[in-house]
Amino acid sequence: MRKHQEMVHRGRAKPPQRRAKPTTYQATAPNQVWSWDCTWLGGPIKGQHYYLVMMVDIFSRKITSWEVFLAESAYNSRTVLERAVLAERIIDQPLVLHADNGSPFKGATLLEKLHELGITPSFSRPRVSNDNPYSEALFRTCKYRPCYPTDGFATLDNAREWVAGFVQWYNHEHRHSGIRLVTPAQRHAGEDKEVLAKRHVINQAARDANPARWSGKTRNWTPIGTVSLNPERELQVTVAEPEKQVA
Repeated sequence: MRKHQEMVHRGRAKPPQRRAKPTTYQATAPNQVWSWDCTWLGGPIKGQHYYLVMMVDIFSRKITSWEVFLAESAYNSRTVLERAVLAERIIDQPLVLHADNGSPFKGATLLEKLHELGITPSFSRPRVSNDNPYSEALFRTCKYRPCYPTDGFATLDNAREWVAGFVQWYNHEHRHSGIRLVTPAQRHAGEDKEVLAKRHVINQAARDANPARWSGKTRNWTPIGTVSLNPERELQVTVAEPEKQVA
């Protein structure tokens, strides 16, 4: 059949295409690699939604900027970006900003702004849902909070007020399992090393006092080191840590 060319795709059918994996970026400190995305929040009636744009630092897991809008647009995304840059004071510093392929993150004016700020844009592969895992995990945590209003928000202001409370809890109270149960704010500020060192001392003292109650080693309280975005790719790009300016 192959000899007579009877094993070929016919009509509009096409052979499967292999998509190149996205570039892997590594962060060794805060404000080196950010991820952002947009999700729908239920409105007062069925079919009406508000749009939450949220940006997260993949190294510290801190939410660096957010806003709830009435519509998705590159202009609105630019607003969130500008707030993050000002809040974190990262002007003229190397930074990678990862997003999916949604139009709110690929607008010409937004890409021009990224170029102006010296920020490297990174995008997920088309129709691949797991290339933006940090933002997806963040949205899941957000919508699975016990206090999340599953019936929707009555107004835009209600949605913004609720998200503001969530961000405060997430950054300053939530002990994140991906960063050894410290808060994102602690890791972002570099306080996690001291916190984890104290926990190690306490655990070790408890083990020494009652060795019969321990069948193995104590919990690993070593701070998480390098964090990777899309680590399956062999070729990895490490974002250089900006030089510290002498006061």
